[in-house]
Amino acid sequence: MSKIMDDAVDSGGIEVIIQNEEDKTAPRCPHGPALLFEKTGNGEEKGRRFYACSACRDRKDCNFFQWADEKISEARMLIRYCHFVSLPLEQRRFCVDCQLLILPEERATHAKHKALSEDTTVQRLKRPSLLLCPLDNKKSNAQYLFADRSCHFLLDMLLGLGFQKILCVGTPRLHEVIKLRNMEGKSPKMKSLLLDIDYRYCQFYGQDEFCRYNMFNHHFFDDEEAVTFFQGFLREEEGAKVVMITDPPFGGLVKPLANSFSQMAITWKNQNKVSNAGQMPMIWIFPYFFESRILECFPSFSMLDYQVDYDNHPLYKHGKTGRKQSPVRLFTNLSPKDIILPEDEGYRFCSVCERYVSAGNKHCPKCDTCPSKDGREWRHCDECGRCVKPSWRHCSSCGHCALPDHPCGQSQTGCFNCGSQKHKLRTCPKKHNKRMIVPGGRGAPGLLKHIAGKSTTKKKRRRTVT
Repeated sequence: MSKIMDDAVDSGGIEVIIQNEEDKTAPRCPHGPALLFEKTGNGEEKGRRFYACSACRDRKDCNFFQWADEKISEARMLIRYCHFVSLPLEQRRFCVDCQLLILPEERATHAKHKALSEDTTVQRLKRPSLLLCPLDNKKSNAQYLFADRSCHFLLDMLLGLGFQKILCVGTPRLHEVIKLRNMEGKSPKMKSLLLDIDYRYCQFYGQDEFCRYNMFNHHFFDDEEAVTFFQGFLREEEGAKVVMITDPPFGGLVKPLANSFSQMAITWKNQNKVSNAGQMPMIWIFPYFFESRILECFPSFSMLDYQVDYDNHPLYKHGKTGRKQSPVRLFTNLSPKDIILPEDEGYRFCSVCERYVSAGNKHCPKCDTCPSKDGREWRHCDECGRCVKPSWRHCSSCGHCALPDHPCGQSQTGCFNCGSQKHKLRTCPKKHNKRMIVPGGRGAPGLLKHIAGKSTTKKKRRRTVT
């Protein structure tokens, strides 16, 4: 192990420690093995070493931090958890800053951190998704957690279809609800395995319940051991049927996700010696406006009308109406005819389509389907020959239905800010200015009204009394 000075790093009193090839004990963050640093300042922590992300220099991009003398392997996390649970309630501490369960001998190093000490009960530890702070990067690891209502619907539905093993990919709330239901014993037991990129869950679950996994590149962080256990979980021994449920970040790219799920399906086929015609049962939870992209990757999938709700999303919660209804749906290769949606939550059975749909999704005899995607009643346009959203109107100039204030007759390519056909909005040099009014109707449609509505009369001067 050797020290290497880095001017940019050392200016803050820190040295980079380059470890030897044989030293592979560095902890991992979502970006791979972390780098080892050493404090060189004159403070109390001089000489103390710590691990931080190797790819991100800004803690806002990756907040992974771990003191070297506190390095804890994932294999030891469960031992810590058992020790923590055995402590009296008044001795249990959870460090909010480090997102770590703290043992009594570790309190001194976390003394200046924000600690959560009230009500750290065993029952609360069984709901880690309520204890941990949700991640909030919507493109890579955003954690919008299912409402319990949606969890129980999904599990009751899967039990009714005969599934006993649930592969939870990026669905920690569903995984913990399965464990809670098993403990309560009020419904048949189900086995579950959580695959998630969030390393914090390894302090609550053993490897038979949790594997660190990146769903965008089908990467298991614990390599062979995790892959072996994953393969074993997919085996349908003694008739135990397996289904995969995934809830990726809404900003994630569809094709890389589909590629990872396809590789899972291949593993499932190999483990169960299924013919090429067989399909691994899957439920992909994603917003309905990604339907065309998902069906392009998985043509056998269909979208169900069920609206998935989240506890910590500002809009997608049960009880909201209109545009604030959750746009998140179930995409699945399970037969829609076999899935019963709850009538008390606003779903009805369409005898023509032979499937459950949203109450507002009226059957169209001309299209011969229940066409609505967003839960509202759509209307049929004879000119277009299909059903469209209720706010859309047919435009004879464009030859299709669109919003009334759409840029009629204008090409949909180019910049929607300045009207140039040479670049897109994201590269517009004037994108930080207010949207411009462009001849032909492009630009912000409400801006003309705003300007036209301004009063041009001069303000009357105050009359002074002498």
